[in-house]
Amino acid sequence: MRLADRLHFARAAVTGAPLRSALSVLAMSIGVAAVVVLTALGDGARRYVVGQFSSIGTNLVIALPGRTGTGGFNPATAITSTPRDLTIDDAASLLRLPGVARVAPLAVGTSEIAAQGRLREVMVAGVSSSYVPMRNFELAQGQNLPDDDWNRAAPVAIIGHKIRDELFGSTPALGQLVRVGDRRVRIIGVLKPVGQGLGMNTDELVIVPVALAQALFNSNTLFRVLIEANSRPAIPEVRERVLQRLKERHRGEEDVTVITQDAVLATFDRLLGALTLAVGGIAAISLAVAGILVMNVMLVAVTQRTGEIGLLKALGAPAATIRRLFLSEAAMLSALGALLGYLLGQAGAFLLRQLFPVFPAYAPDWAVFAALATALLTGLLFGVLPARRAARLDPVEALMKHG
Repeated sequence: MRLADRLHFARAAVTGAPLRSALSVLAMSIGVAAVVVLTALGDGARRYVVGQFSSIGTNLVIALPGRTGTGGFNPATAITSTPRDLTIDDAASLLRLPGVARVAPLAVGTSEIAAQGRLREVMVAGVSSSYVPMRNFELAQGQNLPDDDWNRAAPVAIIGHKIRDELFGSTPALGQLVRVGDRRVRIIGVLKPVGQGLGMNTDELVIVPVALAQALFNSNTLFRVLIEANSRPAIPEVRERVLQRLKERHRGEEDVTVITQDAVLATFDRLLGALTLAVGGIAAISLAVAGILVMNVMLVAVTQRTGEIGLLKALGAPAATIRRLFLSEAAMLSALGALLGYLLGQAGAFLLRQLFPVFPAYAPDWAVFAALATALLTGLLFGVLPARRAARLDPVEALMKHG
């Protein structure tokens, strides 16, 4: 029997029992759609987090107070076990290290900002002038923080775009005096709209000199120190030098953690990649269930079509031809289900992107290929048993049963 004849036979069998065929196709399509949508969610989460961390800058090394690793006994810790805080002087000492392009101390907290009878709570970031270019922020109006002594608390501020709109509306904000906490500062710059990133909405951010932020929060410690290396290859050496310099300044005690941006990105990439793989695997289980349903449908078809099978065998059709006929029918049901599931999955991912525009919910190519291949393979695999049962039927008995 030619391939065209087999396909025609399979199509006639599929369309001859529309409800049964539709249920098989629907079950297979749900499995494929689940794999596409869930992997789109997982991979979208990975892309979103990696993109957010990439946006904080390039070639970054980050120092934070406290130690996350476990080490041996250090005589220095016998004298004092309390980790020292990172200070402005610690950050300034890193400027002289080879391979370091820029350093930005960072002190953060919340405070109130008031102007023209309006009051609201904002996130305040105390930084140096190098913070704005390191974070790739752009000024819509005005100028950056003054590039002077980091210990000098100049009463100036840069505000986010939304803060400007809420406090000043259509009136100019540059040069205006506002109250931040218990300090009066003059606005010298307004950031361009940026939006949300890493839990911080830059449009609602107020940037002040780091010494002023420490005075506002009555603290002399830093939240983080951002160090920008000259180049990507220099990052490992800069990390070691930063760690060594801070250790020297803290009397030989390694009480800080120094991480690289690449290490953070790689960790999140691995974790969320594994999560995507796991949810895709769980969704693929539904494909096995759909395959069992296809097998059940095919077994019923063999029972109902014994007369047809007996007639084919009486006309000289070999067992191999009968097997191919039923496998073709199973393959056609699986292919239709896989195609419908692919379209439903892509529609679901599109809907997610429309509802959450910042979330890049695109199913990875490997997941789509794996879902389609698994659906076809499952349909064929579970179609083998019905096809073999049909091929083993005796033509005389089959015709007698039908009669």
